[in-house]
Amino acid sequence: MKRIHIIFGGVLAAGLWTCSGPDTGVLTTVSLQNPGEKRTGKVMEIPYGEIASKLEGVREFRVVEAVSGKEVPYQVEYRGQEEPLNLLVQVDLPEKEALELELRKGTPAPFASKTFARYVPERMDDFTWENDKVAFRMYGKALEGTSGDAHGIDVWVKRTPELVIDKWYKTGDYHADHGEGLDYYSVGMTLGAGDIVPYLNDSLWFPKHYRKHQVLDNGPLRSTFRLDYEQWNAAGIPVTVSKLISLDAGSQLNRVEVLFETAEASELPVAIGIVQRQEPGVHLMDKEAGIMGYWEPQHGEDGITGVGVVIDAPVKDISIQGEHLLGIVNIKPGAPLVYYTGAAWNKAGDISSAEDWFAYLEDYQENSKYE
Repeated sequence: MKRIHIIFGGVLAAGLWTCSGPDTGVLTTVSLQNPGEKRTGKVMEIPYGEIASKLEGVREFRVVEAVSGKEVPYQVEYRGQEEPLNLLVQVDLPEKEALELELRKGTPAPFASKTFARYVPERMDDFTWENDKVAFRMYGKALEGTSGDAHGIDVWVKRTPELVIDKWYKTGDYHADHGEGLDYYSVGMTLGAGDIVPYLNDSLWFPKHYRKHQVLDNGPLRSTFRLDYEQWNAAGIPVTVSKLISLDAGSQLNRVEVLFETAEASELPVAIGIVQRQEPGVHLMDKEAGIMGYWEPQHGEDGITGVGVVIDAPVKDISIQGEHLLGIVNIKPGAPLVYYTGAAWNKAGDISSAEDWFAYLEDYQENSKYE
């Protein structure tokens, strides 16, 4: 993986100083060193602890490109903590060059949020989240046992950078495309677009829907939330799980950090799955790279959805089993597993073919993951 290096005031990831005089308003400088191809709209993490001492207690500041003077959108990430964890910036990184940023005193220019997440009690306890590319949904307790019950990750495809969750829920008319996108993805009682469950005795062991939710950060560049599930029985083993999910502006994929816990097993096989359609689709199954890609068959006039998973751990097997494309991973209970899952729509204009989608997943695995 070609990692983007961060230099603070001239020293790589340590030792801060600013090269500006006292009257320029520059608090400190950050250099983002890109060893690879050009990156457009990339959300970068700058550890807040590395810049805090140079901010002189200032919590409101501007981030600008040193050469062009262009102001850069940013977010202070807390991830549920009292003190800042990261400074997130969205930038265009030139190929094999450095982008110099300055943190300056002053009020930042307003800009529209590009991510959003919320609990939706008015629609059967849904939990829904989105960015400027795509939207997703998890199902809640109120849906259990109803005729419309479903289980895995749902996808809402979009072809607008605007945030649509609140608007679509308010109208209730999101199963038809009125120019912004729609929800035509069918989940049913499956893993949908990349959910995860224990895999024991060649079977998937589903929990009930999530019981607790907590939004930890909510835009403008990253939304992060946690979903907690009550204990259930997986082939005789009592299991609990917590999912920490983040979605960045400009990304087709979520970062999912799952923590399974049980006192009755030292190792637990789990399956990450993508539901399959009856008509033929196109697949990418790269066990060594940990990539699963699925380009669905055409869904009438609605278009085509691509779904993909990138697994940040050794993968035991990737194969089609019944109605799922599954990636099997052996995990240690109590130790988090990180993977990335998401979707694209051929009508959105960015990714229009299986080749485009699989290239995106391969590039993401190589260059775009974040810790």
